[in-house]
Amino acid sequence: MSYRFGCIIMAAGASERFGENKLLRELAGKPVASYTLEAIPAEVFSKVVVVTRFAEIAKLARSRGFTVTENDAPEEGVSRTIRLGLAEVSDCDAVLFTVADQPLLTGDTIRRILAAWRPGSICAAADGDRRGNPCLFDRAFFPELFAREGDHGGASVIRRHAEALTLVQTPARELWDCDTPKALEDLKEMLSLG
Repeated sequence: MSYRFGCIIMAAGASERFGENKLLRELAGKPVASYTLEAIPAEVFSKVVVVTRFAEIAKLARSRGFTVTENDAPEEGVSRTIRLGLAEVSDCDAVLFTVADQPLLTGDTIRRILAAWRPGSICAAADGDRRGNPCLFDRAFFPELFAREGDHGGASVIRRHAEALTLVQTPARELWDCDTPKALEDLKEMLSLG
């Protein structure tokens, strides 16, 4: 049996810890968000949706053939991004959520997460016991994800259903994000070292 997978790239946040839009900051000559967009193996998904409020990111997403959904009320928190994205892929058997500020994430890791999925499961990238993004949710969890409010995302759903969780071991560097200017500088240094 073949399953339909959706992908939601969450790119609407305020970057409060960073102090400006981290997704558009340059990293080795490209905006941070472009790395995530390029890592998505679009051919394995029925639909890839980018939820954003930024015109520049919408343009990058459309250039890759992805669907763009505008989050016109990002102040409502990550739950709104989740609902907007799920509305676009509600016919899928499972949906992968990823964030747009993990520039070292690879398509290979995404494929391994999909390969680990079984009906009724949740699969997440991890370094040892430390769970990170992306996370893949079976459609059985869509109602709970839709019911999230404020700045509460999928983590609480995962905690309630720990028995359904499969951790997919991932190189630690792929889980690194750009939440602060220092984190971005550290990534720049790492990339310059190869």
